[in-house]
Amino acid sequence: MRFSPTAIPGLVEFTPTPHRDERGFFSRTFDADTARRAGLDPHSFVQDSQSRSVHRVVRGLHLRLGRGEGKLVRCAHGRVFDVVVDLRPGSPTYRTWLSFTLDGDAQNSVFIPPGCAHGFQVLSETADTAYRIDREHDPAEDLTIAHDDPELAIPWPLPVGVMSAADRSALPLKRLDDQLDRVEAAGGRTRES
Repeated sequence: MRFSPTAIPGLVEFTPTPHRDERGFFSRTFDADTARRAGLDPHSFVQDSQSRSVHRVVRGLHLRLGRGEGKLVRCAHGRVFDVVVDLRPGSPTYRTWLSFTLDGDAQNSVFIPPGCAHGFQVLSETADTAYRIDREHDPAEDLTIAHDDPELAIPWPLPVGVMSAADRSALPLKRLDDQLDRVEAAGGRTRES
């Protein structure tokens, strides 16, 4: 398994080498030693979750306020256009985003550091997306940002399909400044500190 740092500090892509034969493939999807070499504590993860979504679904952009949450995300089956937005005050890439194609055949994954928003759109008929999270979920810290925020101008590859009511009614960044003040910067300080 290889890892590659990205232009957003702390955001890391992991690429395994699936072993393929006439049966299909076998792939290691997580390796503690590789995670350590990438600067992550492999023992910090406390929860695994998975979603199944249909073609053109958009989930997100989701953010955890306060200390945030680090999460390792991969597409276990299907393909998704995955987006990460850096919302950490003081970050050199503050309010910028990167995208990845996460693919169930490639089994690549991304580690999303605390303070970054995350969302994806399903490119395949269905997609199973797996999340490994370093904090227990607290709904009181959830914040959703509009997927079509004009400031971010994310070029979703397909017309948007089904969305949750919360995702559909999410506000753009410029209307969320009060809540974004609760995002902790790397080093544990909020913008208002």
